[in-house]
Amino acid sequence: MRYTWALSLWALVLECLLVSPDASARSLAQIKKQGTLTWGGDLQGGEPYVFENPKNRKQLIGFEVEIADELGKRLGVVAKFSQHDWSTLVPSLERGDFDVILNGLEDTSDRRSRIALSAPYFVYGLTITIRNGDSYRSLEALKGHKVGTMNQTVAHSLLKVMPLEAVLYEGQQEPYADLSSGRTDAVLLDHIIAQRYGCNVKGLTCLSDDVTRGYYVMGVRKSDDTLLVALNEALKSMQSDGSLRAILERWRLWDPRQSPLSAAADASADASTDASADASADAPALAAPPEVPRFDAEQIKMFLKGAGITLALSVLAFAIASPFGMALALTRLYGGKIEKFLAGSYIEIFRGTPVLLQLYVLYYGLAPIIKLDAFVAAVLGLGLNYAAYEAEVHRGALLSIPSGQSEAAAALGLSRWQTIRHVLMPQALRTALPAVTNDFVALLKDSSLVSVITVVELTKRMTIAAVEVRSWLIPGLACAVLYFCLSYPLAAFARYLERRLEHDPARSSGKGL
Repeated sequence: MRYTWALSLWALVLECLLVSPDASARSLAQIKKQGTLTWGGDLQGGEPYVFENPKNRKQLIGFEVEIADELGKRLGVVAKFSQHDWSTLVPSLERGDFDVILNGLEDTSDRRSRIALSAPYFVYGLTITIRNGDSYRSLEALKGHKVGTMNQTVAHSLLKVMPLEAVLYEGQQEPYADLSSGRTDAVLLDHIIAQRYGCNVKGLTCLSDDVTRGYYVMGVRKSDDTLLVALNEALKSMQSDGSLRAILERWRLWDPRQSPLSAAADASADASTDASADASADAPALAAPPEVPRFDAEQIKMFLKGAGITLALSVLAFAIASPFGMALALTRLYGGKIEKFLAGSYIEIFRGTPVLLQLYVLYYGLAPIIKLDAFVAAVLGLGLNYAAYEAEVHRGALLSIPSGQSEAAAALGLSRWQTIRHVLMPQALRTALPAVTNDFVALLKDSSLVSVITVVELTKRMTIAAVEVRSWLIPGLACAVLYFCLSYPLAAFARYLERRLEHDPARSSGKGL
C-alpha cells in the first residue's frame, strides 16, 4: 500500500510538470470578458520601470505602469500587475501566469523564437560606466577585466563573446556599487538604468557613445495572435496621438534615441515590428543563440563547477560556525554577566534577522569600510549566521548532561575548564551530532542565497541553465541530484558515527568520559 501511494504521488507530480504551459492562458475574448489584462514584471527593476509609490506603497507607478494602463483603456479592460522575477518572465508567460510581459523586455532573436513580440515602445542604448580617471573607452579596451551586468540581457550576450569576465547581478544598483568600490572595472547596462543608478554616483562616469541600441517590446504567447494584434494597434494609436511620447517625456525618457518610434507611428503595427529588427542592422551583431538549446556536457561541467563552489563555501562556512557556536554556548553558560549578555545578544540578533539581509549588509553595507571579496563575504555571512544556531544546539547538549558529572569532576580536583574540556564537551558533542549534521545540510542548501552577492553557485547555475535551455525540468533535476550527492554522504557518515558511539565499549560500561 505504501508503494502504491508513493507511485500515485509521483504520477501527480509528473502530471503537474508535464501539463501544457498554456493551460491557464486566456484569449483576447476572455481577457475582455473578465475585464483585466494581466501584465508581468519585476518590482526589483525599480524606477522608472515599475515600483511602489514612496508616498503610497499600495500604489505602483512608473512609465511602464502608465503604458499598461493606457493600453488597458484602449482595449476596454483594466491593467493588473503580476510580480515575477525578471529572469523568469518568459517561462512564466509560457506557463500562463499572466497575459503579457511589459518590463524592459529586449527584442532579441532568442526571445522571438519562443514568444511573440510587439512593436517597440522604447529605444535603449547600452552604456559603459567606468570610474573617474580610467582610460577605458570601449568593450575592446576592457579585455581581461571584470565588467558587471544583469543576466539574460543583450548586454550579457555581448559580454559573453568578449575576452573579459562578466559579473552577473540580480538588481540594478549593485553593479554600480561594486564598480564604485573597485570590485569591478566597468558596468554595461541600458542607458535608462545607467542614468538612474550609475552616472550620478560620485566617482563614476558614463561614456557618451552607445555600444549598441535596441528596443523594449511586449511579449505574448505565440498562440495569442489576436492579443498581439490588439496590443500593436493600441500601441500604434498611442504613438499617433502622442500619448506614448507624453508618458516618456513625463518620466524624462524622451531623447533623440526615440526617433524610430515617431517613424513607426506612420507604419502599420506589423511593419513597425519588422522595422524594429531592420533598424538595428547597423548595430554591432550579437552572438546568435544556438538553434537547438540543450542540456549537454558543457552544461554538466558548469553544474559540477557550481557544485564544487557550493561544497567549498559550505565547508568553510561551517568551519567557522561550529567552533564559534561552541564558544558562544560556553560563554552563555559559564561566562560572566557581561559575557553572557553579549553572547545572548549575538545569538538573538543573528537568529532573528534573515541571512539574506546579513549578506547584503556584509557585502554592500560594509563596502565603504572594508571591501570583502564576494566569496569571502559569503563564507563569513553563512558562518556567522549559523554560529548562532550551533550555539543553541551545543548549549542544549551541555544542559542535558546530569549535574552529577560536574560535581564528580570537581570532587576529583578538576578545574572548571578541565571539567568542560574533558568531561562535558565530549558528551555534549555526542548528543549534538545529529543536530549538527542537520544544520550542515541546511547550510548546504542555504548557500543558494549567496547568488545575490554575485557568487555563481549550484542553484544560480541552475537558473541560468534553465533559461538558456528553455526548460526547468532537466536543470532542476540535475541540481537536485547534485545537492543529494553532496548531502547524503555526510548524513550517512553521521549515522555511522552515531552507531559507533552507541557501541562504544567505554561508554556502555560506564568507564571513561
